[in-house]
Amino acid sequence: MSASEASSFEELVIQSNDQKRTANLTAGVVSVDYYEDILSPTVTAKIRVINTGDSIAKEGLKEKQSIYNGLPLRGGERLSMKILDQGKTGKGKEKKGLDFSNPEKYLFVSSITQVLQEEQRESFLLNLVSREAITNETTRVYKRYKGRISDTVRKILTDPLIGLNVDKSKLNKIVESTKGSYDFVGNLRKPFSTLISLASKSIPVKSGDATAGFVFFQTQDGFRFSSIDSLIKQKSKATYTYTDVNESSITKNNDYKILQYTVDKNQNLIENLRMGTYSFRRLSFNPLSFQFKQEVYNYGDKNSSKKNDRMNNLGTKELQLPKISDDSKLTLDQLPTRTVSQIVDIGASTTVSKDDNYPADKYQGQNVVRYNLLMTQSVSMTVPCNTDLKAGDIITCRFPKISREDKNEYDPEESGKYMIKELCHHFEAKRSFTSMTLVRDTYGFYGGES
Repeated sequence: MSASEASSFEELVIQSNDQKRTANLTAGVVSVDYYEDILSPTVTAKIRVINTGDSIAKEGLKEKQSIYNGLPLRGGERLSMKILDQGKTGKGKEKKGLDFSNPEKYLFVSSITQVLQEEQRESFLLNLVSREAITNETTRVYKRYKGRISDTVRKILTDPLIGLNVDKSKLNKIVESTKGSYDFVGNLRKPFSTLISLASKSIPVKSGDATAGFVFFQTQDGFRFSSIDSLIKQKSKATYTYTDVNESSITKNNDYKILQYTVDKNQNLIENLRMGTYSFRRLSFNPLSFQFKQEVYNYGDKNSSKKNDRMNNLGTKELQLPKISDDSKLTLDQLPTRTVSQIVDIGASTTVSKDDNYPADKYQGQNVVRYNLLMTQSVSMTVPCNTDLKAGDIITCRFPKISREDKNEYDPEESGKYMIKELCHHFEAKRSFTSMTLVRDTYGFYGGES
């Protein structure tokens, strides 16, 4: 069967807050939307339900009631969900679908919106989050931490007092190791805020001069704390092709056909200049030595340890920037367009030390450039449903070359590898599809692909 056809709702059961009543939603589900994003520490979902009443027998009442008042829906209810999508993977294996039927992975109702009640039916939208999203609002990071950031992340994820309760046996797959040390005090910040802050300060162990920058996010498989560089180096998960020709409905090739796409962004020059993507100046003041220091990080400065040559890219073609003016030899990546002032982070260590707690002079510029460059190109794309795809995965896209000649050629600039920044798996009674926002930093096929 085609992956764009209806998926199977194996389990959609919601449980009341007192855990005494349950309701099966499968018969009344209009649509299910499941979301992931590499910039979001939690997965989310939306389920639209139409209910005709007579669903729940409430204690003390003879007549059955609707789900909204009979359960009742007030926020915090647990939902068990399992959905199987059609089609097969590129290797011919059955897709595993979305499975949140394990009690450890239950989704929770954060809010109920768009409630419409009529005489014989009701409809509402359930907004769902992971258990960890609720835990994040009820706990704080308060301890003093020292050592490698990756070790600190592991401690926060497994600390029973914080409550994220990540399985220690899975930590090596979840958390990528970092180099250098960073000492800090939690200061009662929320766990997610702390982990996202640590991600922005992390440097991978196998790092060159332009590889700083991590992301902390959650997928259907759990949390990930990974460097942008390591995500980019992943193998392509699937290859999707845009074509006007629709093959037989039973062929698997249609499962990897791009249904529609739009280029949302292709170099926003003004925004990148404002963000300091190409050139960045940092002014720092050391409160211990009273020294003032200035550093400039240029993306294209070949005399500065060849910074951009150490950076892994999704494409092969270097970014060519224009000159500042016709009579100037300087290009836009050789003149700082953003200046940040900062007090040096020093004194957090429990021992006597005059060293910076975090070498911002070396890595802050890398972080700014890395995060902004990743979003250079942005493409919105819809494909037949593929629940094997997750945020952070790499996929290969083949877009047609616009030409008067009747040749089946791919555009060498737009085609190539992209990272899934965010995705939505959408399920309805008669169809299902996956919509994605893809990003990448450079142009062209990677490694000479064609």
